[in-house]
Amino acid sequence: MPKFSIKPVPPNEDDPPPPLASRLLWFAGLAICGLLVVGSVAYLLRSLLFL
Repeated sequence: MPKFSIKPVPPNEDDPPPPLASRLLWFAGLAICGLLVVGSVAYLLRSLLFL
């Protein structure tokens, strides 16, 4: 059975970086998703205490 491996590909030197607004939206989206996950896990654990 062959090994499965993923080799990273560096970004092209000629490509400009994405616009700042796009990067900030990604950051805000990931931060909000992280807060939602932490909050939901905390709520789940709190509800398990009162069973």
